[in-house]
Amino acid sequence: MEQKEEKLREINEKLEYLIGNERDWLANLANAAALLYNELDEVNWAGFYLMRGGELVLGPFQGLPACVRIKVGRGVCGSAVRDRKTYLVPDVHKFPGHIACDEASRSEIVIPVEVDGDIIGVLDIDSPVKNRFDEIDKRYLEEFVKKIINLSDFIDLEIDKV
Repeated sequence: MEQKEEKLREINEKLEYLIGNERDWLANLANAAALLYNELDEVNWAGFYLMRGGELVLGPFQGLPACVRIKVGRGVCGSAVRDRKTYLVPDVHKFPGHIACDEASRSEIVIPVEVDGDIIGVLDIDSPVKNRFDEIDKRYLEEFVKKIINLSDFIDLEIDKV
């Protein structure tokens, strides 16, 4: 566990270095997705969905092509927005209403991106391994999302807020 925490701590530090003084939200989300995809073990998709037109729309990501639109309340991502909380899903095939964008995915973590009290999107990470994500991942990845929020300007972001 200690090795896992060290790896996640390093990823969070790399995010700060990678973003540096850049404040553009789109560039920062794109680099954040690439960082997670390339640094996390046993991950087959990492990226963001953003609120537009009352639903989640695919944003910057790394991995295979993905579902473009997800309704609030549908699947893991939509549930995270509706319930305003992180979802750790050990087996996506047991999650009611799971949306299978990639049949290889077995587990998932979804973290709401909240700016000024509004959910503007989610960070979604998938793994081909069951039970890949745990409370340690949750803690550090929630911190990762907070860093992105604090290091980026979302002022010109034309999205819906929930």
